[in-house]
Amino acid sequence: MSPERRVLVHESKEILAAAVAARFLRKVKDLIEEFGEASVVLTGGTMGIAVLAAINSSPARDSVDWSRVNVWWGDERWLPEGDPERNETQARDALLDHVGLDPERVHPFARSDAGLDLDAAAEAYSTELQANAPRSARFPHFDITFLGMGPDGHIASLFPGMDGIRETEATVISVRNSPKPPPERLSLTLPTINSSARVWAVVAGADKASALGLTLADASIDEVPASGLEGRRSTLFFVDGDAAAEVPENLIDPGQFWTGADDIQQN
Repeated sequence: MSPERRVLVHESKEILAAAVAARFLRKVKDLIEEFGEASVVLTGGTMGIAVLAAINSSPARDSVDWSRVNVWWGDERWLPEGDPERNETQARDALLDHVGLDPERVHPFARSDAGLDLDAAAEAYSTELQANAPRSARFPHFDITFLGMGPDGHIASLFPGMDGIRETEATVISVRNSPKPPPERLSLTLPTINSSARVWAVVAGADKASALGLTLADASIDEVPASGLEGRRSTLFFVDGDAAAEVPENLIDPGQFWTGADDIQQN
């Protein structure tokens, strides 16, 4: 059976963030009840952090046993510890420092002041992924991977026209000369991202409409990296009305943003 691919449209950025937060909390609680733990991959960006803030402010936040949640990142900016532009710093401020996570289950990328160069930091994260993977695997089982998308269609730190989007051997890459500052970054590769059971892309704003339309029209990943997204079980695009302007109507989910039955069986 082909993995599910759907677009779920919400009226505003605020409603979008709250809806994704509610879905996430319910799904993670279900995963922990069934498997004893859940593994999530976080992203940065305006909507990625807005979703984390919405999770933190949700009345259902403490229904999750956060000590059973494993946290990874899809990419990171090569900046020192505590820098406000690091995805890790923003995630900690928005959510992670407010819930009872087990520090041993939180896996940030190396900071630029940690004594490693960029390539060594990429290798270190790859090693950490493998150390937490099932036997003979190269990376852990990811239940949910969050992603944003740039107006150019980039995901994580995989940018159009750059070699990183075509990398198939490495699990983590170092990125130099990023078209978006800062120029040096670390990123999971597309095969590592697509190993996730569920890929959730949260996209908002009229400036994303063209890239989202091309993504769903299966444009070349060299031109629109987001078109390569394919979670093992499902790939869901959570979008606001502005971002959905060029989405084909047949791809838009006609119902509410989720149902419990669909979530358990499909997502």
